[in-house]
Amino acid sequence: MIVLIMGVSGSGKTTVGEHLAAQLGCSFAEGDAFHPPENVAKMQGGAPLDDADREPWLRSIAEQIDAAIASKLPLVVACSALKARYRQILIGDRRNAHLVYLQGTPALIRQRMEVRAHFMPPALLKSQFATLEEPGEAERAIRIDVRQEPEACARLVIQALKRRTLT
Repeated sequence: MIVLIMGVSGSGKTTVGEHLAAQLGCSFAEGDAFHPPENVAKMQGGAPLDDADREPWLRSIAEQIDAAIASKLPLVVACSALKARYRQILIGDRRNAHLVYLQGTPALIRQRMEVRAHFMPPALLKSQFATLEEPGEAERAIRIDVRQEPEACARLVIQALKRRTLT
């Protein structure tokens, strides 16, 4: 099983993903760790990434997902995956891959970003929401409201995954 946790920066992908991986007893991959240094420098400088910047980053994460599938190991991955075409690269037609969309208001996310240490400055939040293409019905995303505590969000994901395996 692969679980891709998506959402704008500051939505809690890493925290929820770590809780989810711990509860599932599987590995966790932080999408930010796959960014090449030039992407990190660009974001630290206050510039949003474009599709050309994101392409090799997404391909690298997809390779990690494929390695987990080949090894038959479950994996939770945190990645913004803001556009449908990015999610197609990451999930595509991979069997038993599930998309989790962490939803929050711009005000809530900005508040969280202002109190954390991360290379993505709060000033880029507007560009994150501008780029965001919410998952469509065909993507069958599990939608989680991030006003809840991360542990509760992870439990809700597990409940939704269990419902999917029972149907």
